[in-house]
Amino acid sequence: QVQLVESGGGLVQPGGSLRLSCAASGIIFSINIMGWYRQGPGKERELVALISRNGQTTYADSVKGRFTISRNNANAVSLQTDSLKPEDTAVYYCNARTLSNGYWGKGILVTVSS
Repeated sequence: QVQLVESGGGLVQPGGSLRLSCAASGIIFSINIMGWYRQGPGKERELVALISRNGQTTYADSVKGRFTISRNNANAVSLQTDSLKPEDTAVYYCNARTLSNGYWGKGILVTVSS
């Protein structure tokens, strides 16, 4: 089992920045890919960014050039969000994948508003 805890969300003005962090505990040696998804108001959950164990990254087109995912070690991942837009408002979920399972954090709210 893997447990994920997100932190760093909050209210920010358009154009601002936030750094989201996710810490994993449990059987962390089995994690291959970590990443972030989000679910905006009235929308389905969508991929934001992924990072593999070897550092390969994937980004949604909507966040390319504005968000940066980094994996600090085997059990932590961060998402630097810059140039935030109102449409980035969502609950952001940390995700971790092993060969056989996927795990989710409880989510953290990011609100972009003036």
